[in-house]
Amino acid sequence: MISTLIWNALPGPALVRVLILLVVIAAVVFALFEYVFPWVSEALNVQETTVEET
Repeated sequence: MISTLIWNALPGPALVRVLILLVVIAAVVFALFEYVFPWVSEALNVQETTVEET
């Protein structure tokens, strides 16, 4: 599921490793929603879509 290099680099028993991974994943998701997605939305003008009526 995850790379053995990442799993072996984390300290502590398995439960602590899982908790660390959950915190890291939550931080990455937060950063994506707060910084990356808004920047992409502004850069690509995704919200300015038009549909012509025929």
